Amino acid sequence: MNVYKLLRLNRKIKSHRIKFFGLWLLHTFNKRYLAVNLDPVLACNLRCKMCYFTDADYVKTLKGQFKEEELDLIAKAIFKRALKLQIGCGTEPTLYKNLVKIVKLGKEYKVPYISLTTNANLLNEESIEALLKAGLNEFTISLHGVTKESYEGFMKKASYEKFHNAFNALQKLKQKYDFKVRINYTFNKDNFYELKDLFAHFNGASFDLLQVRPIRKLGNTEYSDFDLEPLRKNYSETIQKIREDCKANNITLLASDYIPNKELINDSSLIFDYTFCYVSPDSFWKKGFNWKEESFNQYSKKIGWNNQLFLNVFKSKKKLRSLSNRLNYEVEFN
Repeated sequence: MNVYKLLRLNRKIKSHRIKFFGLWLLHTFNKRYLAVNLDPVLACNLRCKMCYFTDADYVKTLKGQFKEEELDLIAKAIFKRALKLQIGCGTEPTLYKNLVKIVKLGKEYKVPYISLTTNANLLNEESIEALLKAGLNEFTISLHGVTKESYEGFMKKASYEKFHNAFNALQKLKQKYDFKVRINYTFNKDNFYELKDLFAHFNGASFDLLQVRPIRKLGNTEYSDFDLEPLRKNYSETIQKIREDCKANNITLLASDYIPNKELINDSSLIFDYTFCYVSPDSFWKKGFNWKEESFNQYSKKIGWNNQLFLNVFKSKKKLRSLSNRLNYEVEFN
């Protein structure tokens, strides 16, 4: 399954009513439509300046990890309705010892696409290959700086050498396995322009997609300059240069052609809240879901989820926007 084709389709369908009617049909006929985002452990090995892991008070609230026997219950409760399983959403999944088992469970339940989001500092050729053998489809890797100085400055406790070692291993294993590597680059006014030199530091054969996304507030972070206005004048020109470089290296670019105004919301994101399912040791989709004893189908029936999806067909975009708290940048595909 190509999840990026589905994203394209979501953007091409402009009517939110059609989208919600489609979701209602998928739910009614017991089909897959959920994006399950699983954090198996609430911890991280880095302290990235733009991340809430630099908020000491918030980090104190993040405790716990799933027991091995709980993984089977998670899979039983939700994986049958998962269109995509993303392991790692807000924490670092490679700290979890049973990571390969999660991937295997995803395959056992025939989840079409399984992705791992990571900072890659704990990955090596052996651990990468173990995940690929288990059935992983994609590595999504966080990057906050192109040069060593910028990378280690923004991603505190990270090693630029270890990061490159992981990419060298990924490039080598691409000759043996069919999988994707996506770089997620979160930009601010201090690290944006160095993106023009990305391919001088990274081999285009080691990854397949580049997502360029603007900084957003994630709590009381160490880096707190969220003003992107200084970039607005030259943003489009810089993105065009990056777009050309990506095309020359056969890389798919996911980026906005412009910096959107804060008050604008991407209409493609209106259905996000209804497809997104977050799972962690202290949270499981919606409050009240007893996932150890009931399935997604049982709980969704109890809360009238089917009816909620159907009623959204008749709600205005304005009403749906007022209920949304999602990223407002567009995603472009090349």
